[in-house]
Amino acid sequence: MTVKVLVVDDSNFFCRRVAQILSADPMLKVVGIANNGQEAIQKVQQLQPDVITLDVEMPVMDGITALKQIIKISPNTRALMLSSLTYEGAKLTLDALDAGAADFMLKSYEGISQASGQLASQLREKVKELGAAKAKIRTVAPAPKPAAPIRTPQTGRYKIVAIGSSTGGPVAIQKIITALPSNFPVPIIITQHMPGTFTGAFAQRLNSLSQVTVVEAQDGTPCRAGTVYIAPGGQQMLVEGSANQAKIRVKPTDARLQYAPCVDITFASVAKVYGRDSLAIVLTGMGADGREGSRILKQAGASVWTQDQASCVVYGMPMSVAKAGYSDLELNIDSIADSVLQVIT
Repeated sequence: MTVKVLVVDDSNFFCRRVAQILSADPMLKVVGIANNGQEAIQKVQQLQPDVITLDVEMPVMDGITALKQIIKISPNTRALMLSSLTYEGAKLTLDALDAGAADFMLKSYEGISQASGQLASQLREKVKELGAAKAKIRTVAPAPKPAAPIRTPQTGRYKIVAIGSSTGGPVAIQKIITALPSNFPVPIIITQHMPGTFTGAFAQRLNSLSQVTVVEAQDGTPCRAGTVYIAPGGQQMLVEGSANQAKIRVKPTDARLQYAPCVDITFASVAKVYGRDSLAIVLTGMGADGREGSRILKQAGASVWTQDQASCVVYGMPMSVAKAGYSDLELNIDSIADSVLQVIT
């Protein structure tokens, strides 16, 4: 399947380079270029692309305003936001994800100038994955059925919830965390694939919307009930100690690791400290990060849940866990918070 792509940026140079990089892959076809949000809306109507790469800040009409209209006229088109590595850029990108963007990448003129570089390869892979994803963004679907009562021996015993996610994760995480009460009785640790500037902004955004306390994790912080710890981007987050006196450890990443933060590393540390008293949840995301960590958790007697394909932006990470036989329960994203409350409170 050839993925049709519309490239949107106010820089003609950047548009040309992105188009050249994408066109180097026979599975990708650049069908058009737009230089502002208003032009992007018109070309989406004309060209019906599968994926658009969309700049956030543009003249005439910014990317987020354009995105909201594009989703209305073409709800199955997936948007990949290109964002600057700044705190303000992070906030705007999170707004774009909340508005319906599927994923984001850091915007680097230097990196994008190298057609054979890592950034170029990552861009092509993200666009192909979004184009091939079966999950639809902002489509009208029947309301999910209420979560069925979960009657398992694990009910009431969990001492921690560990969540791992990537593409589509910020919106999925927000749905879960904002539905929890302030007296949630155990700590929650979240490993979301994000750069460092973004994880701080993400934690602040979640904290402003939630009843529970949400913070970017810091090394040496005790794991407290009712607190959500977001793994800092570019580093690795673990838990150490005992289940009753656990603390967060934030460590430099190893250059050999593909992800920083890495779900597998966090999950493995949770298995060591909390064992069978752990509840892990693998949400939407590309790749297979979380599969090995889920294996280790299952060996320790823990429970692992996965998000279902229908509600994932990209059914990669949950699928890898489910296909390996490590998922105890598969749930729609709209049912996860209620299901967690059934077994935790």
